[in-house]
Amino acid sequence: MKAFDIPVFYRSPIISRIKNMRRHDDPRKKDYSPTELDFGPVIFYIARHFGFCYGVENAIEISYKAIEENPGRRIFLLSEMIHNPEVNSDILGRGVKFIMNTDGEMVIGWNEIKSDDIVIVPAFGTTVEIEEKLSEIGVDTRKYNTTCPFVEKVWNRAESLGKSDFTIIVHGKFRHEETRATFSHSKESAPTLIIRDLEEAVTLGKFILGESPAGEFSNIFGQRCSAGFDPEIHLERIGVVNQTTMLATETQAIADYLKSVMVSKFGEADIKRHFADTRDTLCYATHDNQRATYALLEKDADLAIVVGGYNSSNTSHIVELCEEKLPTYFISGADKILSKEVVRHFIIHEHREETTSGYLPSAEPVRIILTSGASCPDSVVDAVLQKILSYFERTRNADEVLSLSGSGSN
Repeated sequence: MKAFDIPVFYRSPIISRIKNMRRHDDPRKKDYSPTELDFGPVIFYIARHFGFCYGVENAIEISYKAIEENPGRRIFLLSEMIHNPEVNSDILGRGVKFIMNTDGEMVIGWNEIKSDDIVIVPAFGTTVEIEEKLSEIGVDTRKYNTTCPFVEKVWNRAESLGKSDFTIIVHGKFRHEETRATFSHSKESAPTLIIRDLEEAVTLGKFILGESPAGEFSNIFGQRCSAGFDPEIHLERIGVVNQTTMLATETQAIADYLKSVMVSKFGEADIKRHFADTRDTLCYATHDNQRATYALLEKDADLAIVVGGYNSSNTSHIVELCEEKLPTYFISGADKILSKEVVRHFIIHEHREETTSGYLPSAEPVRIILTSGASCPDSVVDAVLQKILSYFERTRNADEVLSLSGSGSN
């Protein structure tokens, strides 16, 4: 796989070394067990896969190259490059400006963008409508388009299905940049509908089977379906694609459920004509990170700390997985660890921060699961680890711990 030119300050003295060790010893990614770092009074379990994925590193490399290659020119990002506050803050600090926020609301008017400006397309991609708008202005986005190749793979698969007269069901979050982009591209070639979860898939299944009146369809799905969507016509042949940062297991569960609905309606013998197999659209990085999280949760830990941007979809899913087993603290960086007794963390289900006391148990060794989302730099995770270590006395030094960990797995 390609090696990207990433600014050195995103690397770290401990986390990046662990990743390099694991890549060297397990290049085919067959071992999902975590790395155990035994510092004495505190033990960390580090996920086998986490942090910057291919798409994120690609976006960072291209964005910094755009800055380096265009001194003196105005540079814009359509919206946040990735969902990480540290990365976006550094980009903004270098003079880049966002045209929109993450909800697609304009921060800078289109009339302010000129043909000689540089506009970077973020890793999530963008809509057909925005591509056309930039083309009208005269901005060429091809050179600095950082759209993740795995997102484009989903678009291409949707286009292929549309040409075969399949309707596209997108598993995603309606307001997320990537889902907005996927919906926009998909509806160019096929009737398209967005569903959020398995519960909505069950609701959709009732329309497919005729158990819910077609007249109620627009009341439930509204703007989440393409113009002219007719449930009595467009649910005869379907395929499921996803926002690449959704839980892969949930996407598969949705696809399996809808396939069973189509089998109920049309029969097993004719299923390939009515349901398309789209398992090849699942993002490898999301899949690896989530499998690594399941392996982490096999450890007998006291708590989990998940690091990343609060608006990061893939990070929130890792938090959800961890919350099912043990106390989990979702933080954006080391500054949220206020002391050995107090942490300020994000409650994903309520979209707010909360301060919690007594998050670290008093009995030693304290066993901590540590991981992050796909858009979080190693340096941020490393800073969290170092901050926690600073609260404990007589800890082993990092070189000793890394040598004891051997290949990294334990």
